[in-house]
Amino acid sequence: MLRWRPCRSRHSPRISRNQRREEVAQRANVSATWYTWLEQGRGGAPSADVLDRIARAMMLTDVEREHLFLLGLGRPPEVRYHAPEGISPRLQRVLDTLEYSPAFIRTATWDVIAWNRAAAAVLTDYSTLPDGQRNVLRMMFRDSGVRAAQPNWQSVARYVVASFRADVARAGAARNVQSLVDELCATSPEFAAMWRDNDVQGHGDGVKVLHHPIAGSLSMEFSAFAVDGRPDLNMVIYNPATPADADRIRALLIRNA
Repeated sequence: MLRWRPCRSRHSPRISRNQRREEVAQRANVSATWYTWLEQGRGGAPSADVLDRIARAMMLTDVEREHLFLLGLGRPPEVRYHAPEGISPRLQRVLDTLEYSPAFIRTATWDVIAWNRAAAAVLTDYSTLPDGQRNVLRMMFRDSGVRAAQPNWQSVARYVVASFRADVARAGAARNVQSLVDELCATSPEFAAMWRDNDVQGHGDGVKVLHHPIAGSLSMEFSAFAVDGRPDLNMVIYNPATPADADRIRALLIRNA
């Protein structure tokens, strides 16, 4: 095991430079002797539970906690999902610069938390929905308008369920979505059947065909990107596939202005 020493930045108020080993050991519910051995690389590898307790005792950040696990066990800790609180104004401005490309930010549990004007006009006006209803999975199976807009709804829905399952597992968010899954299993036999299939699929890029009640048929190329510094978020962008599709979206935005 690598030797490590839990030193803190001199600018951090959380743990002083003079904090004694006994204090950390007491907070982590381990013996001071064993904790000293751990610092010195003696006594064998600690368990994940012990490292978790030490991380909490030292009030480590997620990055510091991951580093502690890499030193102690040679692997990162299991993923712990935290529901995001929102996005920065800078990220919202990125969305807004995509004038004719519908785009939104979604969480690992597929809740839409930010969008641009094109997304509201072409996909769904999320501002008209309560926070708890702005979930891609719920809209796919519970919103008749969203369903009617998908010419190939069955294959799109199956793709969405498989991608959702993969994202939730990757984020360690299974418990967070259990009530949503239970709700949809109870209200949608189609969802229940797709969920039982246990399919998983990455949500990278592809082509989406949408029938808009005003703009008509729209073909858009979509891509999903991880947000740098925010592993809990993805940005999904739909670019018009042809100049004609771009013209129809532009006309729709002018009409809605």
